[in-house]
Amino acid sequence: MMRAPPGLSRLLLAAQGWGRLGAMSRYSTEQRGRSNSPDYRLYFKNADGKYISPFHDIPLFAGSKEDKEIPAKRSKTTGSEVLFNMIVEVPRWTNAKMEIATEEPLNPIKHDVKKGKLRYVANIFPHKGYIWNYGALPQTWEDPSHTDKVTGCCGDNDPIDVCEIGSKIRSSGEIVQVKVLGVLGLVDEGETDWKIIAISADDPEAQKIHDIDDLKKHKPGYLEATLDWFQLYKVPDGKPENHFAFDGEFKDKDFAVEIIKSTHEHWKALLHKKVDGGTIKCTNVLVSGSPFCCSDEDARSIVQSNVSQIFGQITTASGHTATVFSIMNLQTLSDQLSS
Repeated sequence: MMRAPPGLSRLLLAAQGWGRLGAMSRYSTEQRGRSNSPDYRLYFKNADGKYISPFHDIPLFAGSKEDKEIPAKRSKTTGSEVLFNMIVEVPRWTNAKMEIATEEPLNPIKHDVKKGKLRYVANIFPHKGYIWNYGALPQTWEDPSHTDKVTGCCGDNDPIDVCEIGSKIRSSGEIVQVKVLGVLGLVDEGETDWKIIAISADDPEAQKIHDIDDLKKHKPGYLEATLDWFQLYKVPDGKPENHFAFDGEFKDKDFAVEIIKSTHEHWKALLHKKVDGGTIKCTNVLVSGSPFCCSDEDARSIVQSNVSQIFGQITTASGHTATVFSIMNLQTLSDQLSS
């Protein structure tokens, strides 16, 4: 049996949770490059072990087939909730600005870089880093050529953002089923940048928080802190305060779902080449009828071209975490750890 080089076990123990997915998830991740470096990439695999794009291949609606439409509005009194898949990019209380690489094939998660430097958000007193688990809804796109009738501004060219307000600190790359509660209309440097407010379906408080008014009742002050955070988070970088649609009023679940449906339609137009996506990479493996669909072998080649694999982790159906080593790189890792 092959043993990991001395020091590697300590590295992996220290990094428990990297790439870890929820027990209900059928997705796994594979890390390439070192964390906190420009070459860091987190690629995604489905249950069959095939590389996929988190942006394009993970369904928007949790538990649906790829082409299923978002269900009609449902009353919160029925006990039946519409759940969406969320891709966690940034865990709560962390500062590294991680994001889906929309301009790279298969769209791995990467560390955002600006002017050659890794980006970290400043601490906004009294908080540390991001104050929620932050991420995006797959199969959505805020079209930069479309002027939002509410904000009067064009989209920011990204998947729609999500702030998950549950009690658990998630991991980057985790896929979480969430209940949408409402939405905040941020205008960021002249671009529309909707912020969906959601809670994980498995959170202990999810049974009593169904809409934005419930959130105000059960987590008083959280929405005010969210508004302050988004207004001020770029000020330490020398930029002006952000502005909001509706004077910073959070809109309810029904309004939020309509925004999601709109961005989903823009994404479908993008993936079927009905609009010009510019530098957006639409490479996918599972989107039926998309001219950008590639083979499993092509997807594997894309990932293998990035040879800086460190390790990957998967969570089995029983909840056990397994670490997958890249044997061809173990010696390289050993050299790095001993240097």
